[in-house]
Amino acid sequence: MDKIRKGDEIVVIAGKDKGKRGRVLARVDAGHVVVEGVNRAKKHVKPNPVKGEVGGVVDKNMPLHVSNVSLYNPLTQKPDRVGFKLLEDGTKVRIFRSNGEVVGA
Repeated sequence: MDKIRKGDEIVVIAGKDKGKRGRVLARVDAGHVVVEGVNRAKKHVKPNPVKGEVGGVVDKNMPLHVSNVSLYNPLTQKPDRVGFKLLEDGTKVRIFRSNGEVVGA
């Protein structure tokens, strides 16, 4: 079970975009995530008339390492660490370490 998942709201805690918030768009692999509006790079794209694409310079979201992001806690308005807890019915849920609240509840 991953601590950071697709759709989570995160805060960048290290790097050139430190302090920025965004939503996780995709998990590239076990150690990298793509976040909307964070770690943008200019990419030069060739035109492709078959697909109907025009060429030029486009902004592209690049992956970030999961160690450089932290889950955003809406109750404390700060980034927070994530832990796991087993409920009485046997399901495993993610919790915020600061206050013990269930993530996404």
